[in-house]
Amino acid sequence: MCGADPVDPTTASPMPPIDRDPLLLTPGPLTTTLRTRQAMLRDRGSWDEAFNRITGEVCRQLTDLVEGADSHVCVPLQGSGTFAVEAALGTLVPREGKVLVPNHGAYCARIVKILDLIGRRAVELPLAEDRPMQPQAIAAALAADPGIGHVAVVHCETGTGILNPLTEIAHAVAAHGRSLIVDAMSSFGALPIDVRSTPFDALVAASGKCLEGVPGMGFVIARERTLAQCAGRSHSLAMDLHDQWTHLQRSSQWRFTPPTQVVAALAEALAQHREEGGVSARGARYAANCRRLVEGLRSLGLRPFLPPEVQSPIIVTVHAPEHPAWDFPAFYRGVRERGFVLYPGKLTRVETFRVGCIGAITPHDIDHAVHAIGATLRALGLPATA
Repeated sequence: MCGADPVDPTTASPMPPIDRDPLLLTPGPLTTTLRTRQAMLRDRGSWDEAFNRITGEVCRQLTDLVEGADSHVCVPLQGSGTFAVEAALGTLVPREGKVLVPNHGAYCARIVKILDLIGRRAVELPLAEDRPMQPQAIAAALAADPGIGHVAVVHCETGTGILNPLTEIAHAVAAHGRSLIVDAMSSFGALPIDVRSTPFDALVAASGKCLEGVPGMGFVIARERTLAQCAGRSHSLAMDLHDQWTHLQRSSQWRFTPPTQVVAALAEALAQHREEGGVSARGARYAANCRRLVEGLRSLGLRPFLPPEVQSPIIVTVHAPEHPAWDFPAFYRGVRERGFVLYPGKLTRVETFRVGCIGAITPHDIDHAVHAIGATLRALGLPATA
């Protein structure tokens, strides 16, 4: 998906002295801009009218990003994206409900675990780790089990970097009269999602991903008429989306102490998202980062895990070198000392590591990251062809 854009890391300008925090080449938290960080420098009261206006405007803008103003509402929640995923499942799925979960990675498996822990039945549809979800297989599973009321999918499985065909999945689910819950944690804000062409009852994302805010606030964009029917359904006080939504409607305030600095930073990050050109421009920059990264890694003799046609522009999973000197902790430390933070792999059957393409970074930063990766490999006695 991120295509090909040849680059020779050996011609990249030399690494400058590291006089800043390392760049975060991860699926989140991400490197943010100075403007976003500066937005957190003010103390704000959680009942203050000015802060309540910020919350309302942020929620409006998030809903607008999926063209959902006429049908959906945005419910913010304290905590990481996983908190919001659990809140969506626990509020929207009845306690006796059954959920189909196509599973081809770590974050799909996390949904299965959440459902088990909160007492909702999960029907797992096992899939290969290196292939996208197939709408036909989802449709067949729904046809075979009329007791399934919901389908929960991960749009971009960041355990591998694979991108799933969300619009086609949404239509398959809608054709069978079921409800769709989308984990769009690592795609929202960078990849187009339009509720008018991609019907869903809930979409879950967070502040610290492609919106380039800081971590600490999840949110659920839910179909209003569906959410209105969910009173008393949640297994949790803190994660009751219906209660949070109705409280915000009555008072414009969060039920419990909100992450005020995080919300203010997200408001500033959304302003920069608009200035950059919105979803299409943000996605184009990430795609350029991804192209540069894949070609740079290949020039070092490193192999991406996914075939190009299913690679998202969000994060690249890379096969670890098959060499006795390979040691991920040492490799991680060496790359970090050169100014970049990577992520370990999430796969179980092969050893990998991951390099993110998202955040306030550019292809120029990726060139330097590839240079740092090559220098670290050579320092560890590992072959690097460039």
